[in-house]
Amino acid sequence: MTATRIYLVDDNDGFRDSTAWLLETAGFEVRAFASGAAFLTVFDSTRHGDGECLVSDIRMPEMSGLQLQDELLRRGSTLPLVFVTAHGDVPLAVEAMRKGASNFLEKPFSDDALIDAIRNALSRDRVQAGSPQGAALAKLSPRERQVLDLVVASKPNKIIADILGISIKTVELHRANMMSKLGVRSLPELMKVALGHG
Repeated sequence: MTATRIYLVDDNDGFRDSTAWLLETAGFEVRAFASGAAFLTVFDSTRHGDGECLVSDIRMPEMSGLQLQDELLRRGSTLPLVFVTAHGDVPLAVEAMRKGASNFLEKPFSDDALIDAIRNALSRDRVQAGSPQGAALAKLSPRERQVLDLVVASKPNKIIADILGISIKTVELHRANMMSKLGVRSLPELMKVALGHG
């Protein structure tokens, strides 16, 4: 199995270096960039393969993480994206989730939290690429799929409701519907199907 490649974009040299070291120690191949523009000069969205993920800061000079996300979407990229953000940037991170980011982590976060977020993003990307689980997930409505992605990202119902601009009751209804469609009875079973282990 080829090494998973992580693209790391953060303008803070110390954070970028320590995070790259952490990810390399965890077995990932890391390519680090000080800006979104530097990353875009080498990233070919038409050649995004299995086993690649972008980890990006949200607040950066010149090109923010959200602007980078917008440019990737404009190019038709499906690269899984995990944002890391300072506490005050949570509303921006919510916007990023609405646009399809896999997760966001508030700094400071644990090493395990980052590695888990990347693995979850990669697993969902593989499922969406056409496995049997992908066929099962195709039964879900777009809104149910959004709810599922946020459940997998470990967001509680209240946060999911805030991100999607719906009531907690509606989130609960979507969760019940998608569990029924996927033939699962518990959250662990749901996570297995969503992450391609079911």
